[in-house]
Amino acid sequence: MRYLVPGFTSLLLFVHLLAAAQPSGQGARKPAAKAPVYKKLDTPVTSAPAPAGLVVPSWLSADAPLQPAATILTDVVDTKLDVRFDYKKQYLLGTAILTLQSHFYPQSEVALDAKGFDIQKVELVGDKKNKALTYNYNKRKLVIALDRPYPRNTPYQVRIVYVAKPNELPQGGSAAITSDKGLYFINPLGTEKNKPRQIWTQGETEANSAWFPTIDKPNQRMTQEISMTVEKQFKTLSNGTLTASKANADGTRTDTWKLKEPHAPYLATMVVGEFTVVNDSWHGKPVDYYVEPQYATTARTIFGRTPEMMDFFSKRLGVEYPWEKYAQVAVRDYVSGAMENTTATTHGSSIQLTRRELIDANYQSGESTIAHELFHHWFGDYVTSESWSNLPLNESFADYSEFLWAEYKLGADEAGLVQETKINNYLEESLSKREPLIRYRYNNREDMFDRHSYDKGGRVLHMLRKYVGDEAFFASLNQYLVQNKHTAVEISKLRTAFEEITGEDLTWFFNQWFMQRGHPELRISHSYTNGQVTLRVQQVQDTLFQPVYRLPVTVAVWTNNNQPTEHRITVTKANQTFVLPANQKPSLVKFDNESQLLAQFEEERTQDELIFQFYHARGYQQKSEAMELLHNKTAELNVSSLMRNAMNDKFWAVRRAALDHVRRYRGPEPDAMRKDIQRLATTDPNPRVRAQAITTLAAFPDATFGPIFGAAVNDSSALVAAAAVEALAKKPSENSRQQVAALDNTTSSPLILAVANYYATNGGGLDQYGWFLRRLPDVAEADLYAFFQAFGTLMTHIPPVERDKGLKILEEYARTAPRFEVRLGAYRGLALLAPTTPTLKAVLQNIRDKETDDRLKAFYNLM
Repeated sequence: MRYLVPGFTSLLLFVHLLAAAQPSGQGARKPAAKAPVYKKLDTPVTSAPAPAGLVVPSWLSADAPLQPAATILTDVVDTKLDVRFDYKKQYLLGTAILTLQSHFYPQSEVALDAKGFDIQKVELVGDKKNKALTYNYNKRKLVIALDRPYPRNTPYQVRIVYVAKPNELPQGGSAAITSDKGLYFINPLGTEKNKPRQIWTQGETEANSAWFPTIDKPNQRMTQEISMTVEKQFKTLSNGTLTASKANADGTRTDTWKLKEPHAPYLATMVVGEFTVVNDSWHGKPVDYYVEPQYATTARTIFGRTPEMMDFFSKRLGVEYPWEKYAQVAVRDYVSGAMENTTATTHGSSIQLTRRELIDANYQSGESTIAHELFHHWFGDYVTSESWSNLPLNESFADYSEFLWAEYKLGADEAGLVQETKINNYLEESLSKREPLIRYRYNNREDMFDRHSYDKGGRVLHMLRKYVGDEAFFASLNQYLVQNKHTAVEISKLRTAFEEITGEDLTWFFNQWFMQRGHPELRISHSYTNGQVTLRVQQVQDTLFQPVYRLPVTVAVWTNNNQPTEHRITVTKANQTFVLPANQKPSLVKFDNESQLLAQFEEERTQDELIFQFYHARGYQQKSEAMELLHNKTAELNVSSLMRNAMNDKFWAVRRAALDHVRRYRGPEPDAMRKDIQRLATTDPNPRVRAQAITTLAAFPDATFGPIFGAAVNDSSALVAAAAVEALAKKPSENSRQQVAALDNTTSSPLILAVANYYATNGGGLDQYGWFLRRLPDVAEADLYAFFQAFGTLMTHIPPVERDKGLKILEEYARTAPRFEVRLGAYRGLALLAPTTPTLKAVLQNIRDKETDDRLKAFYNLM
């Protein structure tokens, strides 16, 4: 599962901070020991109220309930579904035949998850005749009384006829998966002109039981067969392979999909829609890409590296892709980023790109997601975490696959950018939340889908790889997969695999990184005397609630001939000194020279050392760090020269970062610096660099670059054109209104948003008001948060009597939009109009009163 919608990281952090600010009403945790306890338990330390007067960190959550793995009384062995759809009512009409057996103890009843169904029939399947069974049903659990106790190894079949009504379920969801109704009808009656008709499902975490009865837990495994009856113009997709397709007398068609190998119920999927299927293959297995017809010509460009990824991951892991086919489909209005349904990954529609949009695509905006979901087919689908508490056994590996593929295909610098981004994502979240990676206490299983399970977990795996070495790391992963295939596991299985391969007890590593919260906060200093470097490492994190870490790390000492000497040290204390030989005063002493640690650093270095670091850096991360720490020194000639050199670096992200650091530049040779920026704005081959150069030029208060901005409006890259429109919004020129108006009918989402901001900033009138109303159906869902606030700002410039339609649209979205951030954007758009629209005060109060999402209620309470 790829869970965060791009563009909302800061918003989600704000929501986390709001949540952290709310009083919990519960005692704080008992302080942990100052040093980690290396017990071979693989379970977190229990908690108790803290001593009176203890200052508790804001990121320390109150005690949550214990969430053990589900007790298994009955195994779901196989599921056969026969379904058809009522588009008008948005119902699924289904018949399920479940093959079940007692897990160990004989069972005389079976309890199934079945959310919001109308149950029409429940019967035991017999050789000659089915037998009606009695049952109790409370709209959540279907408890069926069997005709007798069934011992283990004696399978039986239950047939259930039912109607699923997903839209009538109570609304739920989270930041990761914004809705949990399981089954989604998109434009079911075809009334939305710019949207295709589709049906799709989203099962993780436990939402598939909203469309078929099952035991909806990750420690179940079943084979399956799904028959879907659909209108003949639609394509279907499900797990496994298409085994039959039959035309019916009423003009419909029934497709049957069968998965031969078992998987967890949350990985079951169905998709129905008008798709073009682009066929590919790998080692004789079908590899298919389902896209809307207008993207047929670009589908192979978007997904075309999938077979190469399958080959790379298979070889790296020593386990060939273990399923019978692989398909990927893009759907509208998806409630998450992407989902690794076994053999049939679902992506949100943003994965689909036109030829122009492909110009702006970079690794982290698309290809990394493709790698992430594919890697889940080993870690998550083939071997599954037994409980949501162990979710990092799925997500940390999928997250780390993004680094692995970048490292292999795109090189060390691109992998370093992935590493930097992921560390920053986690550290941002850690301001308001620090939990163990493997956590058996949480309030809601959706809480597990966070920057810990993904970004922190991936970085922990990287540190483990660096510690044991590549050969042992991948041999251990092979052992883990081979020993645990088609099973559900907990963290001890991973530790055991690594210990069996390396011969080392790694409890210390797993305890401090998987089982305890937080991360090291390091203060590092050094001095040189008499042929020795004295290196002091202090761990300054709050060790009442976080461990003192054991940190194997490399230190590089740069002396004569500009050649580093690397020293491998292990930090084990809160305050520790190391003495390293050096025959002269070093030009640089670099702690963590491999940029592997997940930590916050306060590393003492002079300006000359940072400049030396940039020019002799080991990879992108060290260059980026040096520029960041010299950010406020650009007025000095040597730093200014460094930034200008960085703008000529071979790696695009270094050039982009340098441009960001020279916004509002006041250093020496300003004309030469501006010429360099203008050159990048007009000639750099990477659109993200050109876009940043335009943004940097727009930040200079005492110069105009109207001709450059005007020309960039017509750039082949929509990202660059959008940056130019944003620049013109801040500094409009005589012709800028006409230049922007020429983009009124653009199909590019970033350009639509940029034009909206231009009109809002520059006081558009009724013509622009009509433009907002006309373009609303074309705005990507991820952009509605910002679009609605621009719309509200625009409406402040038109007479109140003209606003009725816009106000009604914003109110409807603020009340009913499925995504919480869209409701928030619409609410904020309305709030901008409240001072000049007296009736809005009561409307806003009513929206606040009726909101059920705790994140939004926390925000509204602070407004």
